[in-house]
Amino acid sequence: MDVKFKLTSIAAALLITHSANAEYMKEVEKITVTGQYLSVSESNSVKTPTPIIDVPQSLTILTAEEMTQRGITTIGQIIDYTPGVNTSQGEGHRDAVVFRGVRSTADFYIDGNRDDVQYYRALYNIEQVEILRGPNALLFGRGGTGGILNRVSKKASVGEAFTGYTASLNTFGGYSGTVDTNFETGDNSAVRVNAMIDELDNHRDFYDGTRYGFNPTARFELGDKSVLDISYEYIDHERFIDRGIPTGADGRPVEAFEDIVFGDPDNNYHTLEANVFRANLQHQFSDATKGNFSAFYGDYDKVYANFYASDYNPEVQIVTLDGYIDNTVRESIILSGNVVSEFDTGSIGHTLIFGAEYILTDSDQDRFNPVFSTTGNDKESFTAQRPLNIRNMAGVNSAGEAFTVRFDDLNDDTRVDLDVYSLYVQDEIELSEHLDIVLGARFDSIKVVAFDATSFTRQQRSDQEVSPRAGLIYKPQENVSLYASYSESFLPRSGEQYANVSDNSLDPNTFANQEIGIKWDFADSMSFTAAIFENEQSSPQVSDNDPETLDVIDSEISGFELQLTGYITDEWFVNANYSNLDGERVTRSGPTGLTPRELPEQTYSLWTSYQFSDTFGVGVGVTYQDESFIDNGNTRVLPSYTRVDAAAYYSVSDDLRVQLHIENLTDELYFPNSHSNHQATVAAPINATLKVVGSF
Repeated sequence: MDVKFKLTSIAAALLITHSANAEYMKEVEKITVTGQYLSVSESNSVKTPTPIIDVPQSLTILTAEEMTQRGITTIGQIIDYTPGVNTSQGEGHRDAVVFRGVRSTADFYIDGNRDDVQYYRALYNIEQVEILRGPNALLFGRGGTGGILNRVSKKASVGEAFTGYTASLNTFGGYSGTVDTNFETGDNSAVRVNAMIDELDNHRDFYDGTRYGFNPTARFELGDKSVLDISYEYIDHERFIDRGIPTGADGRPVEAFEDIVFGDPDNNYHTLEANVFRANLQHQFSDATKGNFSAFYGDYDKVYANFYASDYNPEVQIVTLDGYIDNTVRESIILSGNVVSEFDTGSIGHTLIFGAEYILTDSDQDRFNPVFSTTGNDKESFTAQRPLNIRNMAGVNSAGEAFTVRFDDLNDDTRVDLDVYSLYVQDEIELSEHLDIVLGARFDSIKVVAFDATSFTRQQRSDQEVSPRAGLIYKPQENVSLYASYSESFLPRSGEQYANVSDNSLDPNTFANQEIGIKWDFADSMSFTAAIFENEQSSPQVSDNDPETLDVIDSEISGFELQLTGYITDEWFVNANYSNLDGERVTRSGPTGLTPRELPEQTYSLWTSYQFSDTFGVGVGVTYQDESFIDNGNTRVLPSYTRVDAAAYYSVSDDLRVQLHIENLTDELYFPNSHSNHQATVAAPINATLKVVGSF
């Protein structure tokens, strides 16, 4: 209670007396990136020099300046303030986003390259984050069924020298620090180094972790027409795994268990070590034609061990634990290139992009289930208490019997080779000053070969798919666009992680999206967008009865989104979002007419900041999520919640700024997401982070 009182008092005092420079980064660290099509009005993801207002699709962009000012350090924090998307638990070891009702752990990209290994992505080296909603197969290939998230990395800048840093400490005891430095190495070259350390802690028992990131980049201007960027990133990440609490007889999370961790303090963990290399060459063939060619190599070694609640008997307060240890070793090579040309045929203008991509992935994964000495299988029952009677693979069950447990039951051992060849073409056709048409298609050839080391069998599957896209943009005036679009996407039956090719008789899951919308830049610094959409989809989802397996669920989802962002005055910034989603399960086994899981009908968010003077300012945020179902049977529910956040800023000098960020100001107990029936995430109570941001 003392901590809560102090935090509330600090927040109240700062909200009354302090304000901030809402454009902090312009004062402390203004970084200009001159890479291809990167600005707040254009998206790196669409791969053509097309202003956002002319893109026939819903998208959201958050820059590094905004993320720093708002204290955003995770993908989940971005999703909380983005319309049409919400978070999923990701089993406590990975980013997982629900794009318009489609859960995804693989539709993540870095500089347009697929980044589908399951882990938590850091933002220390990111210039901006772009979220495109609706199917995106034309530019990104398989997946992208409800949307994609692309991170644009920071690049070295020729002719500049700067160093920026951050340091933060939160009330749980976690701390972090980042460094971003750029220096010249010649008249036509530069090196930039980003580094981070993140010592993790939160409100849950046993939780801890450490993340390191190191990312040097170099830029070489090879004459007047060519620019080469090369990058290496080292990732080292470990953390405790917490898969939340069970649901009770009423189908809702058992609030009385909010402080209990249903796992083994010593054997719920995740480790990841990765080495990632990226190279990008841009060449200006002529004033109207530009090429972009990239190479990507990633080497990942990941271990994920966990126990979790798989069942709960509320009458006797007995919980059943299950678990497994999962190992993944993956290497990926991605070679891609595109050429963008702007030209006219008579009075008709064209922006034509032609691209190709090759992906070679070698992925080895195995899973071992536990064996309890008391049951002889992978499940054991415990009395729900704090702490649970299990530690370091030993303990006492609900019947008072002592046990030991070992991860030695091999569940699967799969070696997968993936080959993907892709070609795509798209033409943005300017028929007149007011009317544009977008037409395009992508061809993907995907071959998956999986060797099952447990049965010594080899399975193979090949798919060839064409993904079309069409859009119509009408601009009654330069700052207003009305658009309609249709696009398709697909996901092979091998799934997001392409390990399961057991059913060769079924075609890939397909996804169709129709969308109409309006984009209106009604002031120099204010924009409004609205979209109405409908998705038809068939997607693999976690089974209600067994969270280790997947069911394929067919559904139809429709809805609309609203976004308003910009400066009302020079001092007052606003970002407001609203989405309304309605879905229905339409086929497959089980009852139809039910609502798909993880689909809140309404979500809204508001972030606003006000600059009272050159040195003081405040920010306030509100995010709301309607209740949603944990399961496809609609028997388990995540209750609705409203969270209030706040921030205050004080600029000590032009080169030093102090920020205070308070999350969950009203100290609400809420459960933001889940993975399966008895794994509801317990969100953090009121907490604060003190952050110092500076440059020299």
